Amino acid sequence: MTGDLFREFSTRKLAQLAGRVDVCLDWLSDDQIWARGSENENAVGNLVLHLIGNTGQWVLSGVGGAPDTRARDDEFNEPSGVSKEELKARLAERIAAVNLVVSGVSDARLADRIQVQRYDVSVLEAIYPVVEHFAQYMGQIVFATKLLTGQELGFYTHLKRPAHGEKTP
Repeated sequence: MTGDLFREFSTRKLAQLAGRVDVCLDWLSDDQIWARGSENENAVGNLVLHLIGNTGQWVLSGVGGAPDTRARDDEFNEPSGVSKEELKARLAERIAAVNLVVSGVSDARLADRIQVQRYDVSVLEAIYPVVEHFAQYMGQIVFATKLLTGQELGFYTHLKRPAHGEKTP
């Protein structure tokens, strides 16, 4: 039962966070997606590529056993060659694949030890930080989107209603 709760919450949260990234991408032009204030900053597009790479390495490869083909440095070095539509499609495909793997993990498997990025972690310890990491980078994407557009994105306007009904904060 607890494993079910963990898996369900993890997949629901990843889908919610990816949906918010999608909203941000919709607000931005391709130029804004790849805008950098300096060489020390990451463009929104780079952050999306990083989320795709991270979730693939930790969940698809680490937990699911797929080959690890991640080229982490490339996620941050991509200058602007990926369109908004392509980023959205890649992210949606990746989250669907990740959530399929997470949903299929048995309660017993959550305690299994795996190696990811030379870390020895349990399967649960591989999934949980992926959700946390995704949330942190989604926050950066939201901040950048607000900075670039000057717009309120509306993610929490439901809190102004007396009984908003949203299950996941």
